[in-house]
Amino acid sequence: MSRGLILLVAALVVYVSPDVQGTAHLSFSNNTEVNITRDGCGDTKLCVATPDGCDPAGNTNCLFTSVTTSSQAPSGTELSVELRGNSTGYIALGLTLNATEGTTMLFICAQNNGSFLFRTRQNNNTDNELTPTERIVREIRGVVNGSVIKCEFDIPNVTDTTLSVLLGVGSLNGSVFGAFDNRNSGLLNLTQPVSNVPTTAAPTTAAPTTAAPTTAAPTTAANTTMAANTTATTMGTTTPNDSGAVQPHAVLLLSVLALCVMLRA
Repeated sequence: MSRGLILLVAALVVYVSPDVQGTAHLSFSNNTEVNITRDGCGDTKLCVATPDGCDPAGNTNCLFTSVTTSSQAPSGTELSVELRGNSTGYIALGLTLNATEGTTMLFICAQNNGSFLFRTRQNNNTDNELTPTERIVREIRGVVNGSVIKCEFDIPNVTDTTLSVLLGVGSLNGSVFGAFDNRNSGLLNLTQPVSNVPTTAAPTTAAPTTAAPTTAAPTTAANTTMAANTTATTMGTTTPNDSGAVQPHAVLLLSVLALCVMLRA
């Protein structure tokens, strides 16, 4: 009888083990207050949302996460996460090096009959199969209000901070989590709050150029006085002017007078 009971218990453990997960790796905060806003997005924390830019503090459908990083000794980084979304099952943050192969680490905030619960899962990136996995998460706190789930938690000892951030939702049936329906942000540097903020070059406006007024300097014709002995040049010949020059007929007259005087003598 006792042997049969042991076998029955062992069979039950084997049957439920694919979906059973211990919670020793999870620690919950004594502070249950959760306040998630866009304050600090792109400045002190990296934010990802769908629809883009939606307000997690509003009443509209908004799937939102923010990540703040801090150095952790002796090595590694601690991630402080805010997660908010609308679901009657679960919302989740996924972190992976490659969203098309390998696995994605899921941090799941869920509701079960209005009660909040938190779990970690590995998502196979090729077939979307979820596998229970234990990953240390601290300071977990969460609230459920209708279909809105909000939670905050810290992930210690993260060694690689350039990761793809996946945001998504899924169903929860009892303790069975349905497929992770997600949106991939692409690779982001989690330590840089502006990693996914588009950079827009500031518009450049050419300064108007105004031509300086130019004023022509007045020109005054210089008074020119021709010297009495200036020479006029025409067609390459130089002709002396009439003033001060000895004319040829005067020379001839003087020669005749001189000859007459000599003959009388």
